[in-house]
Amino acid sequence: MKPDSPSAREVLLVGSVGLKDCDEVFRSVGPLLGGRMKRIPDGETGPRTSWVSRLRFALEDNPSFEDDPEEVAAGGRITHPTEGTRTWKGPSVIARGAPPPPRMRLKAGVRPEGVRIGRLGYREAAIDSYRRLCALRDQGAVPKHLRFQVSLPTAAAFLNAHVVYEHHAIVEPIYRRQLFLEVEEICETIPHKDLAIQWDVSTEMGQWEGVRHAYFPDVKAGVIERLAVHCKLVPRDVELGVHLCYGSYGGRHWKEPESAANMVEVHNRLIEELDRPLAYIHMPVPVNRDDEAYFAPLLGLKLDRRTKLFLGLVHDSDGIEGTRARIAAAAKYAGDFGIAAECGFGRRPPETIPNLLRVHSEV
Repeated sequence: MKPDSPSAREVLLVGSVGLKDCDEVFRSVGPLLGGRMKRIPDGETGPRTSWVSRLRFALEDNPSFEDDPEEVAAGGRITHPTEGTRTWKGPSVIARGAPPPPRMRLKAGVRPEGVRIGRLGYREAAIDSYRRLCALRDQGAVPKHLRFQVSLPTAAAFLNAHVVYEHHAIVEPIYRRQLFLEVEEICETIPHKDLAIQWDVSTEMGQWEGVRHAYFPDVKAGVIERLAVHCKLVPRDVELGVHLCYGSYGGRHWKEPESAANMVEVHNRLIEELDRPLAYIHMPVPVNRDDEAYFAPLLGLKLDRRTKLFLGLVHDSDGIEGTRARIAAAAKYAGDFGIAAECGFGRRPPETIPNLLRVHSEV
């Protein structure tokens, strides 16, 4: 990539926004940022604010699964030091400030071919939000050019959150079958010219960084193989985006990236496996990184001319001044990149969201 410094930069919202419902998200974001965006998410409001955590219901009500007795005896997960602060009081109910719940396992004697995972709710949420977006467009409340962006956790995220490690290999194809079915249903229902699918890639980055479990021996090859399968599912005329994620539970990453190097490598290896370009790739930038060492690996990014790089360098903690410092450092190594937050902001206090959106707008 050749460095450049355009005066106005495209904006990406990673996914979750944390307002009351999709109407409030569309009405808030559309007028403020719509002129600098190409796609708009529904904010992943309600139960989806918890990202992949809400999906525990898919196993709690499943006769093939049970809580892992060792983790129950320990009062929660035995080894999960960086996953955040969540616990379950029932399906789709989250309480902050307590350890995550025990993972679940297949019951003894259950045969994999007999295991089924039911509806996850992605199709239903997408269709409902898309209808609301169309209505608000017709009213003139949201710019008509904005594609509807559906952001989805990968299968690895579900496994990491809810399944004991020794059953990942068995459950992965079972869960992926249901996830992919719902993605196909979304693509069958929403016009392709009006749709963008984004894969949220967090667990895989943790595997790449050596802080998340991977059951496959060649971790990097296995990560790329699985990401490629997810990406190939998306029809060519639907925009495809990838959000490389280091987490945001408790306002922290599960590991601070040392630089953009690993994200550059994941992107470069992934696109070698695809016969289509990404519409965009998103890479986070920690708030304290406005040094050139963080951004220098971007010179090695093999970016297709049809792919937009978004750097997640917008932070409300140091506002416009800090964000501009990170933009200036990045511009020495990247070209016409867009700007974003480092992760979704559905889990932050709602009162902080207007200021974060303002920073997106003013920088």
